[in-house]
Amino acid sequence: MPGFEVINFQEENSLKKIFSEGKGVLFRHGFENLRGKSYQVKDFEKKFAKKFNAKYSLAVSSGTAALRIALASFGINAKDEIITQSFTFVATVEAIVESGAKPICTEIDDTLNMCPFDLEKKITKKTKAVIVVHMLGVPANLLKIKKICKKHKLLLIEDTAWGIGGKYKKNYLGTIGDIGTFSFDFAKTITTGEGGMMVFKNKELYLKAKAWHDHGHENNPRVPRWEDTRKSSGFNFRMSELQGAIGLAQLKKFNKIFERHKKNKNLIISKLKSIDNFKIRETPKYCKEASESLILIMKSNNDAKKFRKMLLKKNYSTKILPEATSWHFAGKWEHIKELKIKNSDLVKSNKILSKCVSIPIFYKMKRNFPQIIFNILKKI
Repeated sequence: MPGFEVINFQEENSLKKIFSEGKGVLFRHGFENLRGKSYQVKDFEKKFAKKFNAKYSLAVSSGTAALRIALASFGINAKDEIITQSFTFVATVEAIVESGAKPICTEIDDTLNMCPFDLEKKITKKTKAVIVVHMLGVPANLLKIKKICKKHKLLLIEDTAWGIGGKYKKNYLGTIGDIGTFSFDFAKTITTGEGGMMVFKNKELYLKAKAWHDHGHENNPRVPRWEDTRKSSGFNFRMSELQGAIGLAQLKKFNKIFERHKKNKNLIISKLKSIDNFKIRETPKYCKEASESLILIMKSNNDAKKFRKMLLKKNYSTKILPEATSWHFAGKWEHIKELKIKNSDLVKSNKILSKCVSIPIFYKMKRNFPQIIFNILKKI
């Protein structure tokens, strides 16, 4: 579960620095005479980039905003189609719709992420980019997906809202595509309450995104901000100094959170070795997952529902699956009129998801939690 489990005096002290050292300046730009050397967002960006081996990073107001900015930096418009996967949070498709492009959703495979075979089937002459999502901590099949993007000359965005710290070979998730996006909302591995981050390989894309997320401001050092230069319009998706300060404190705890999640997840898996009425979600070859949840694929939808009902009786909830697919499965988004999905579409995805149960991995996991899971599964 998320970084809110470990919020304590360290986050509080980080906020106090804004007032003791930065004279209460909450805006990330300007006010140099007041703030001195207190630049929380800029420091957060630098330390995040260093931590995850990214060349350029940009802190923004949310993970959703990060996706929208990424599409803007690509110059996406109404003539374009953007492909993403059917199992994701609704924000991924919303960002495509807000860019003016047409969203296309692929089926998922046993990783519960984008099916590379279906991706290639859905590419047309209008396809401009792909947004692959590392959903609930397990990496997508980047080996195949990146090859397909290269073959068809498509831009690749990694939605890493759920996958922070995961790896493909030696590279962190988010740093493999053209742009990587991250979320720091209150339900993520590290949190700033709201907030997000973008990482880039290409300086030109970075500068476009940086300007677009700040009304087009280029932050030209040769002129004051009120006379700043600009080449295009944009929007306001800036991160505040308050969020930056919290992010700095949370980032220091990341390694400990990541390793504890891994340890606790392995404790549950080890306890369940003797049970065979489920299978564990597949992790692609050469990948290292972020262990923020454990997804079990049951033999039927009835088994999945029964599992969740028995967990609730023990005062434990599941995470997204099976109860919250209405917000995380494109097949149920009738309210998004731009998303044209027929009843015959996404049948495979619906079938897989209907049998899944997602167990949240707590940082402060109770010692008897693996035994509780074991006891429930034995009764199904």
